[in-house]
Amino acid sequence: MIEIETIEAFELHLRSGAHLANVVIQGLDLRRYTRELASAELAGTVFLGCELEKDALSAALAHGAMVFPPFSGLPYLPYRGAVYSPEELYAGFDPARPETYAETPDARIYAHWATHGRGSPPTLLETLSQRLHDHAVTDAMEDLLLANGGARKVVAIMGGHSMKRGQPDYRAVAALARELTQRGFFMVSGGGPGAMEATHVGAWFARRTEAELDAALAMLAKAPSYTDREWLARAFEVRGAFPLRDGDRPYCDSLGIPTWHYGHEPPNPFATYIAKYFANSVREDGLLTIARGGIVYAPGSAGTIQEIFQDACQNHYNSVGVISPMIFLGTEFWTRTRPVYPLLALLAQGQEYARYLMLTDSQEDVVRALVEYDGARQGGG
Repeated sequence: MIEIETIEAFELHLRSGAHLANVVIQGLDLRRYTRELASAELAGTVFLGCELEKDALSAALAHGAMVFPPFSGLPYLPYRGAVYSPEELYAGFDPARPETYAETPDARIYAHWATHGRGSPPTLLETLSQRLHDHAVTDAMEDLLLANGGARKVVAIMGGHSMKRGQPDYRAVAALARELTQRGFFMVSGGGPGAMEATHVGAWFARRTEAELDAALAMLAKAPSYTDREWLARAFEVRGAFPLRDGDRPYCDSLGIPTWHYGHEPPNPFATYIAKYFANSVREDGLLTIARGGIVYAPGSAGTIQEIFQDACQNHYNSVGVISPMIFLGTEFWTRTRPVYPLLALLAQGQEYARYLMLTDSQEDVVRALVEYDGARQGGG
């Protein structure tokens, strides 16, 4: 079934002479196309949250179309046709006045979510709008990953939100993500601060020198934690000092997958694409599922450990059709501070994914393992 999610695509479809029967049209303002719609074949057409004039609506219903009306009074679009960008979520933010974050769409959506029941909305309509939004984001994310013939080699880095800028671990994650991006991997993370931000900083600097990366890290370290008032402002300062230049994209693109469930942690603006969800469970499962090229686990706490065993469950039962590497960066951390790796190694005994487990302190080992795995996949091995 054809899906149309932009006015440009809709007009192109009309100019091509193709009919609109059995076409899904999502989130478009079609009020100036009443004449075209009134004379079109609309049997089986689905209008999701489209603006329609009265005559067009009557024609659609008379021809057997399904019309899901738009929602009103929401700070977000349930039927959106694309993932977010930092520019969209942070529209109105002034780095010179950090308090203006409260005026951004990201902050306003979080405030709406927090005052309307948080994870348990008080009305069916609110629940439905959130679920439709999350489904639309998943659909848009799948379209993004299938772009360019589905050639994206997705690798995720998981790690703690409390990892501070200026720490050696933060730089190690950024350097690793930078090299992986240079090697053609598409970096994904949970989209928040800490190790997640470092992942996207590394991707952002894939076409810049190591000296430029270090200069940026020094600028970021002036506000080490996401709880610091200047945290977001420093990120925009770095973006301004080291912008993505003509030709940098798609070589520096990356995808952050945050959630308003943790809306007190703003998404980092170094991810060029942001798939932000209301339902954290949907977000986490989707993040782990799309990382078919492997996942690197940097130091983290309960959330990271939850993701480890959720990923292990996918690999243990091969529930997504791919068994991919689980690489633990930090031997001391993962064997003594948070001794997860010994338990996981025991769990994996006799299972295929045992050969894809790695515990290391070496960036070179991580890169080598992921490159070899990707080569084996591409070669059918």
